[in-house]
Amino acid sequence: MVLFLSIIIFLLITIICFQYKEKKDRNTSLIYTHKKLQSIITEHTGEKILTMTNHHELKQLFNAINELLDYNQKIIATHKKMEHSMRTMLANISHDLKTPLTVVLGYIEMLQLDNAISDEERQQLLSGVHAKTLEVLKIIHMFFDLAKIEAGDTDYPITKINVNEICRKNILSFYDLVMSMGIDIQIDIPETTVFALGNEDALDRIINNLLSNAITYGADGNIIGLAIRNDDVNIYIDIWDRGKGIDEYHVNNVFERMYTLEDSRNKSFQGSGLGLTITKRLVELLGGSIHLSSIPYEKTIFTVSLKRMTY
Repeated sequence: MVLFLSIIIFLLITIICFQYKEKKDRNTSLIYTHKKLQSIITEHTGEKILTMTNHHELKQLFNAINELLDYNQKIIATHKKMEHSMRTMLANISHDLKTPLTVVLGYIEMLQLDNAISDEERQQLLSGVHAKTLEVLKIIHMFFDLAKIEAGDTDYPITKINVNEICRKNILSFYDLVMSMGIDIQIDIPETTVFALGNEDALDRIINNLLSNAITYGADGNIIGLAIRNDDVNIYIDIWDRGKGIDEYHVNNVFERMYTLEDSRNKSFQGSGLGLTITKRLVELLGGSIHLSSIPYEKTIFTVSLKRMTY
């Protein structure tokens, strides 16, 4: 009996010691976690909580905390990127608005102060005021269009659309301009009609933006092209030119909000940096994707991919 009681007492003591040690380890882990979290929050580091326990529930807690820390880091990175983008956007839009507005003010001062101005000169100045005012309005409209798209405040119902017809219509709208500039056009639209899942108005604007971009930045290559390809799943619209192209350094940034190349600040290459951003957002709105590849003076090609519809 004494032996039996001794064994029971020993077992109880062992259990109590084990529980005490487990509680001590748990408290140590919790104290470490508390201090580590305070350090991460105070110093804004990207560190994680180390798992220093065999306690299953605590491991799950630490894993959940680390997932939350990862999410928080992504939120912070996204916020910083958006903050930088916003500063760049405000600087660029200020520049793009200031230039034409300064010209408008100059024209108006000439009209007000120069009484000896002829009717012909007056008409030329008024035409200049009109053109620059339209330029300002275009920038403002593009800015608000992008804001509406990113806020989801747009109405682009997704339906079956005729890609061939939309591409033909858009290339024809630029035909006279391209011919007057001495630029050749290479069109490769299949005879068989291909249909995509999308929206006609949105695809209209996408193609229009990309053709306008090709003419503006690729005119020195003396040729632009449009081609439609497809496989069993997707339809691909290629718009290309053989102009000066885009350096590899810039390729991943051209779709960013208000991102402009240095040449876009020259008189011959003015741009708000919004056109390609709007284009990408519209493509994504249609459930598609857009890709850019560029070899300067060989071929710069924007490829829009949309889901193919075969019925």
